[in-house]
Formats: sequence, structure tokens, C-alpha cells
Amino acid sequence: MSELLPVLVEKSIQIAWDFLERSGEIIDPDDASRFLLKNIDDMARAGEHRPLMLANNAIDAYRRYRRLLAA
Repeated sequence: MSELLPVLVEKSIQIAWDFLERSGEIIDPDDASRFLLKNIDDMARAGEHRPLMLANNAIDAYRRYRRLLAA
């Protein structure tokens, strides 16, 4: 791993947040930040250390989560 875990998680969250914010998909910022932190932290601790992969997977998971809440 070339980056410390907190730096990797922070960078990945920022990438996902910027994308979701630009696309207008963040409805509740507190909920979104908690979701992204837990999701990305869990994936990073499981061994994924590519920031774009972490961010993309978190974006997909957040979209699924929002669809479930809306149903």
C-alpha cells in the first residue's frame, strides 16, 4: 500500500462526493458522508487500495442505497 489508510479513504471519499454532488444525487449531506465513509473504509480495510475503484464502488453502492430508501 503506497498511501496511509486515512489518506486513501479521504481521497476516495472526496472523489465520490464531488461526483455525487455535481450530479445532484446528494439529498442529505450527513447521511451521504456517513455512508461513503463506512463503505469506503470497509472496502479499503478489505484490501482495495485503488482510490478510483473505491470511489466508483461507493458511488454505485450509494445509488443502490438511495433507490432502496425511495422504494
